[in-house]
Amino acid sequence: MSEPRLCVPVQPGAHTLTLRLFRTPAGKRTAVAFTSPLKLARVLGTRQPWVLLTAPALRAMITDLDVIGIVTDPAGTMTRPVRKAS
Repeated sequence: MSEPRLCVPVQPGAHTLTLRLFRTPAGKRTAVAFTSPLKLARVLGTRQPWVLLTAPALRAMITDLDVIGIVTDPAGTMTRPVRKAS
C-alpha cells in the first residue's frame, strides 16, 4: 500500500521551491500539510503554491531544520497582531 500524498505549502524562489514553515502559538517552527487542495485553499488561500509529498518525504526534508513536527489540516493560521489605529 502506498503512502497518501499531502498538499504541502511552498514558497517559489528564482529557480527553486522551498517549504513554507509556520510557527506554533508558542513560537516553535513547524511544517504544515493538508490532506486535500481544498483544505489548503480554505486556510491559506487559492493562490498559495503547493506540492504533493508523502509524510515520510516531508519528515525527511525537515529533519535538520529545527522544526518540531508536522501539523496536518490546521483549522487556521495566525498572522502578526493587527495594530489598531490610535
